[in-house]
Amino acid sequence: MSTNNADDARDRYWAKTRNLTIVVLALWAFFSLVVPWMTGTLNQYTFIGFPLGFYMIAQGSLIAFVVIIWVQNWRQDAIDDEFGFGDEE
Repeated sequence: MSTNNADDARDRYWAKTRNLTIVVLALWAFFSLVVPWMTGTLNQYTFIGFPLGFYMIAQGSLIAFVVIIWVQNWRQDAIDDEFGFGDEE
């Protein structure tokens, strides 16, 4: 019976990890594909004297990527701790 519980916990762990990965990849695709595709529309507006599309590609996407990485690591650590795979100090 404990093997069944361990298998169930492992399956839930990998399901949460997979779902987190899918969300991260979708956000990454949005900021690397959709935002650059929209630069023509965004360039109608300015931000700090620069066309908004240019600014979003040059700065906004980089900031978004760093935030995505930080949130992914934070959530994965929480998932690891929930299932007993976290670092013990």
